[in-house]
Amino acid sequence: MSPGDARTLRAGRRTVEIRRPGKVLFPGGGGTKEYTKGDLADYYRSVAPYLLPHLRGRPLTLERCPDGLEGQRFLQKNTPEHYPEWITRVEVAKEGGTVTHVVCDDTATLLYLADQACVTLHRWLSRTDRAGGPDHPDRLVFDLDPDGDDFATVRDAAHWMRELLDELGLPAAPMTTGSRGLHLVVPLDGRHDFDEVRRFAHDVAELAAARHPDRLTTAARKQDRADRLYLDVQRNGYAQTAVTPYSLRARPGAPVAVPLAWKQVDDPALDARRWSIADAVDQARTEPWGDLPHRGRSLDPARRRLDDMRS
Repeated sequence: MSPGDARTLRAGRRTVEIRRPGKVLFPGGGGTKEYTKGDLADYYRSVAPYLLPHLRGRPLTLERCPDGLEGQRFLQKNTPEHYPEWITRVEVAKEGGTVTHVVCDDTATLLYLADQACVTLHRWLSRTDRAGGPDHPDRLVFDLDPDGDDFATVRDAAHWMRELLDELGLPAAPMTTGSRGLHLVVPLDGRHDFDEVRRFAHDVAELAAARHPDRLTTAARKQDRADRLYLDVQRNGYAQTAVTPYSLRARPGAPVAVPLAWKQVDDPALDARRWSIADAVDQARTEPWGDLPHRGRSLDPARRRLDDMRS
């Protein structure tokens, strides 16, 4: 490998080599700009102060594109043996055995994953370094998944869900997915297991759909949705994942999943791919989730309110 085939980046006490930084991962054309592996590494190094708090302690599933968007892509759960020993790993149970996931605790790990052409970081909703461990999530996610590109319904659904969650005493934070819709993220205190959390999320979604039956649905099968927006709560399960805030998506133009302030939801220019590798750091610097409580809420009072409302 010639010197021109690699770049060395400093990350704290470590240096990380980015091999073939000029390799195109996101081809240009059709109004989109070309981005390389070097651009991927530069973005993740720049956004690391805002991204890492959403990653620490969480098992990751990595979406890798070694030959760019036009090549084969795959999801990686188990950590290869050749990964450096300084990268944090966590072994968690799966059906019939265990799997050892990467945990990204620092910028050096983030850069190493960029060198591996890990474009998208999908995180667990639980942490392995907190009481309760991987069985107890500290995040609840509602995925507002439109039928097609009808973002007006996504915007309406976000406000309807926020109103309902306010009634339940739960703060929620919106985030573009970098794909089609929005995620609403609710911080939890980690006392409840995945079964309890998913059951609660399902009941909230059912109530929201009952309030707006012509616009919202909880029907998992597309043929049953009749052009209504799908309130997806299936990510709230053990070993399920959600895209990490400030993660890139493996789509043309290098869109990014970006946290929003609630006032931004009403921007007519907003859609799920509004931010990209080119400007997502600027959005991160505004600290859009600055008003979100640092401590998660218990579901117990919310469950009692929800049961009263449903009855």
